[in-house]
Amino acid sequence: MKTFEELGIAPEIQQAVKELGFEFPMPVQEEVIPYLLQEESNNDLIALAQTGTGKTAAFGLPILQRIDIKNKKPQALILCPTRELCLQIADDLNDYSLYINDLKILPVYGGSSIENQINNLKKGVHIIVATPGRLIDLLNRKAAKLAAVRNVVLDEADEMLNMGFSESIDTILAETPDDKNTLLFSATMPKEIERIARNYMKNPVEITIGTKNEGAKNIKHVYYLVHARDKYLVLKRIADYYPNIYGIIFCRTRKETQEVADSLIQDGYNADALHGDLSQAQRDSVMQKFRIRNLQLLVATDVAARGLDVDDLTHIINYGLPDDTESYTHRSGRTGRAGKSGVSIAIIHTKEKGKVKAIERLIGKKFESKNVPSGSQICEKQLFNLVDKLERVEVNEPEIATILPAIIRKLEWLSQEDLIKRVVSFEFNRLIDYYSKAKEIDQPSDRPEQKKEYEKSDRRTAGGNTNFVRIFINLGKTDGLYPAPLIDFINRNVSGRVHIGKIDLMKNFSFFEIEERSASALIKSLNNSQWQGRRVQVEIAQEKQSEKPYRRNSHRQKSFGNENTKKHKRK
Repeated sequence: MKTFEELGIAPEIQQAVKELGFEFPMPVQEEVIPYLLQEESNNDLIALAQTGTGKTAAFGLPILQRIDIKNKKPQALILCPTRELCLQIADDLNDYSLYINDLKILPVYGGSSIENQINNLKKGVHIIVATPGRLIDLLNRKAAKLAAVRNVVLDEADEMLNMGFSESIDTILAETPDDKNTLLFSATMPKEIERIARNYMKNPVEITIGTKNEGAKNIKHVYYLVHARDKYLVLKRIADYYPNIYGIIFCRTRKETQEVADSLIQDGYNADALHGDLSQAQRDSVMQKFRIRNLQLLVATDVAARGLDVDDLTHIINYGLPDDTESYTHRSGRTGRAGKSGVSIAIIHTKEKGKVKAIERLIGKKFESKNVPSGSQICEKQLFNLVDKLERVEVNEPEIATILPAIIRKLEWLSQEDLIKRVVSFEFNRLIDYYSKAKEIDQPSDRPEQKKEYEKSDRRTAGGNTNFVRIFINLGKTDGLYPAPLIDFINRNVSGRVHIGKIDLMKNFSFFEIEERSASALIKSLNNSQWQGRRVQVEIAQEKQSEKPYRRNSHRQKSFGNENTKKHKRK
């Protein structure tokens, strides 16, 4: 194993790095640093490595070392997708350059005063760390000048492209010199990155830590196959089964993120939401609470969580798998960092099994299928966790010495066994009571042959089977109704397995086919339920009903949460 000195890092940077606790370079640093410290120009580089593998130091240390302090023009530009990551990189570079006098690093991002950023640019800076949107604003105002830039870093390039920054990146790179070094750091290698490499890089060296697009080796991937209507109950059981969990729960939409967070808070969990509908001040507050562990669970969208850098996450929970399978790599890569182990959990329903297979092919690892923890297993795990804490608690003898005799006299009538029972009951009566009354969760079969039969029956239509009936529903494409959300809506509201046939989506209403034996229960369950604030109406379709125009009721009902969700306080 090499040292930073052997890699060629200057003594003043070595000293700062050592004080930060870095003893030996990480694999990506061993590969990248010597290459970037070469004297030759045109050291273009594509580095593929997972989040949390030390990429910032890999490009940051050699860039700091090559800065000419006397030249107060921007010599390095680092582009990143979010304000949070921008600030994080700038802070890291300031830490690495603690003993480099007069070095100026400026983070520029939206949501802060552009006038202050312009004034700082006028005073002179050596390194700009920027989000694309704000840098475009500064270029348009002629405040940022990139003619002297020698190194351009695209950090988390795949994330920037996923967020729609492709044109902005093109505009910014066009403002930089042709003979610069372009350094592209990414966790995955989508085709758009290959386009950037072709257009803006000259014979780039590609350094891959691990295998392209693979997941980190120290992350365990598991899934729980459940009915869609049970997803939240399963989420609670997972959180209860891991008493010391410290993780992020990823949801697909802002609305779902807030709903899940609100439900967890109401049920006594130490949780909060992070999504784009929050103000910047609210987001900063939530992220700060999470970083210092005042929050145990953070419920977030993919976009909001970008740039949140926490090394000690134990779990990532996918409340819904992302549409883009590569996004799963970014999610799971937030745990198992800095050589530690982590668990990435997916709560899926039957229709998502195909996504699991696609992700397995992408990351080169298999998911482990798990059964939902039973109530007795959860209570046992919680109780033993309490015992572990009691064994490890530090006793402050001087502080309690004066009141301890009185407490002993107060409790001396209790036997050791009675005292233990009372401690356990005091801590966990609510939890034990909740799970003693809770029904065990029914999980769909995970066996391939049964899944195949189920899917086959799902594809039958009324035209080919007289046991199917056609159902009218007063929701259409304008309500965001599509096959997958419709199936999920039925699964959440109708107990038991419902075989669905052909689905016909219209603008303001739709039709779908189900087995005749399920029709009565489905109509009873769905009628007067809520779909995004709209009252749902379903009925057996009449002949030629699809030819009649449907007049939408403009009155929207207020959407309420699931009143049947049982609540318990979690210690």
